Amino acid sequence: MEKEINLLAIESSCDETAAAIVTDGHKVRSNVISSQIALHTLYGGVVPEIASRKHIEKINPVVAEAFAQADMTWADIDAVAVTYGPGLVGALLVGVAFAKAISFAKDLPLIGVHHIEGHICANFIENPDLKPPFGCLVVSGGHTHLVRVADYGVYEILGRTRDDAAGEAFDKVARAIGLGYPGGPKIEKVSHEGNADAIVFPRAKIADGPYDFSFSGVKSAVLNYLNACEMKKEPYVQADVAASFQKSVVEALAENARKAIREYGFSQFAIAGGVASNATLRQRIAEVCAEEGVRFYHPSPIYCTDNAAMIGVAAYHEYVAGRFSGYDLNAIPNLRLGER
Repeated sequence: MEKEINLLAIESSCDETAAAIVTDGHKVRSNVISSQIALHTLYGGVVPEIASRKHIEKINPVVAEAFAQADMTWADIDAVAVTYGPGLVGALLVGVAFAKAISFAKDLPLIGVHHIEGHICANFIENPDLKPPFGCLVVSGGHTHLVRVADYGVYEILGRTRDDAAGEAFDKVARAIGLGYPGGPKIEKVSHEGNADAIVFPRAKIADGPYDFSFSGVKSAVLNYLNACEMKKEPYVQADVAASFQKSVVEALAENARKAIREYGFSQFAIAGGVASNATLRQRIAEVCAEEGVRFYHPSPIYCTDNAAMIGVAAYHEYVAGRFSGYDLNAIPNLRLGER
């Protein structure tokens, strides 16, 4: 029997300090996440300087807890993986510096992982039958990508947002209608009480990018609707605004996913990223896949939001391919998918 490959993975790209130990690219031995949501809620969004300081405070105990939960020691670890971009540069630097130091001190291979690649690879954790090629819709607070996963570590970006990411639009609209931060979960919750057909908000179509997205227009439409109500002294129903906005975003995502499935002939389609935990989006993409005769995959919510287990999964395939990083690995806040 071949030796198991155990990877320690670190994720610190935004406001979660996370560490995980992953075996053979799909067995999650531990997955520890220290969230800063409560702290940043006070400011209505993530404050980069505060996030960086909290990562410094939390990274040692989070890693220690990951080892405790896995019942492992450093002697069991074969490599150290870390997110090096994209993300907040100060936050990324904490994880990268930690991983490089441990790699040097313990004489372990170092593997830098693209954050979005991690989100895509989260689908492998609970779906052992999922293998490339397949299509994937990545939807998070900072990114909205439609991707063709040609092979492990090989990606073709079919479309991306031209402005706001879907999750970013959720946060801005939630703030505008008085729901606060984080916007995605709060809009989804209140939408269940509203009428998604009450208000028709626009869905942008990009003439020179059939798979690209744009969410600044629907965000502006919501703000204009609220301003019009205020000027006319007319009340608005918060739940209706939330549900109608969410429907506009979800349908835009689903429409492009359907086009990609048809044009590229995908037999498998997945979603990933923080917004992939939105039940309405999951249900709509599942409906599209069923209508197109395509198998649909999505991670559990815990693996949709930022976590280190997904980084360990992505790193495993880099390990197998023999792609390692040097000690010159640095944080790259605007790292594009497919770059190394």
